[in-house]
Amino acid sequence: MASTEDMPRAIYAELNRDVSWLLSDIQQVHFRRYMMRGSAVEIFFRDRTSVLLNVPNKKALMQLAWKLTSLPAVNARLALSDIRPPTALLRRLGLTERWQRGELSNFDYLMALNTVAGRSYHDLSQYPVFPWVIRDYTSKWLDLRDPKIYRDLSRPIGALSEKRLRHFIERYESFDDPTGRIKKFHYGTHYSSAASVAYYLLRIEPFASVHISLQSGKFDHADRQFHSIAETWSSCVTSSGDVKELIPEFFYLPEFLVNHNELDLGQKQDGTRLGDVQLPPWASTPEEFIRINRQALESEQVSANLHKWIDLIFGYKQRGTEAVKAHNVFYYLTYEGAVNIEA
Repeated sequence: MASTEDMPRAIYAELNRDVSWLLSDIQQVHFRRYMMRGSAVEIFFRDRTSVLLNVPNKKALMQLAWKLTSLPAVNARLALSDIRPPTALLRRLGLTERWQRGELSNFDYLMALNTVAGRSYHDLSQYPVFPWVIRDYTSKWLDLRDPKIYRDLSRPIGALSEKRLRHFIERYESFDDPTGRIKKFHYGTHYSSAASVAYYLLRIEPFASVHISLQSGKFDHADRQFHSIAETWSSCVTSSGDVKELIPEFFYLPEFLVNHNELDLGQKQDGTRLGDVQLPPWASTPEEFIRINRQALESEQVSANLHKWIDLIFGYKQRGTEAVKAHNVFYYLTYEGAVNIEA
């Protein structure tokens, strides 16, 4: 059985391994934030892998970007002009138009939006975010043609329950910070965070070690760990402190649902010992769950409404009056620029 002491050692060895890349394999270079600072670049390669390089010195960062995008060995269509604001890059790549024409799947479009928005697999605080798309985790089988099995994508996860939404609205309307520093908000937690990524990916490395480091050197109490998809969905739509969305792995990686490493995740208060994630009745294996969830993501129902969720997460309903109308306002510290961390 794997021990918590051994896991950080394996990660340390991986971090100290020498790695090299062919310049001719570079396809894209994007500026990135790291630890909420604009101090990194992410380099994407032909094989769809990428690496994030953190360069705290601003001048050195710009020199690195210039060198990478001006070397003759780098793909000819890559230029420094590719390192541009998200909206300009989105228009240049024509991603939305390609998606509307059916040239991109819903999964690929969401991954592209996450990338353009600065989200990366290399930064848990800005990990790619995906929506819950199915709302039925109790039936024995699903008819993916039935609109009733799908989550309402026009609402943020925190607004799916009318009862809970009334609580959030009341808090928003009554909240008043005497200092004026903390703005009104609906949700005190966020739909995407390092903690939620570690929660979902608890059973695989390096996320098990991340989880342990976030919990003072041990696994969290079993009752608070990711144990059941149905229970997690229920928490996300009923709990006042849980509004997390999904991560991409829910649509392609069945391994994260299995405790292959035989980690000792503890025992719940009802006596249940944690092992593999409990699946909904309509999925007999992790592979079947991933397949059905991916089919739901690519369904006509989701395709017709996905743009509404995109508006909430990446679009015009993120901030301001439209965010208030959509009940989509989060605690002020979750927004970029809320605090000058360089001060």
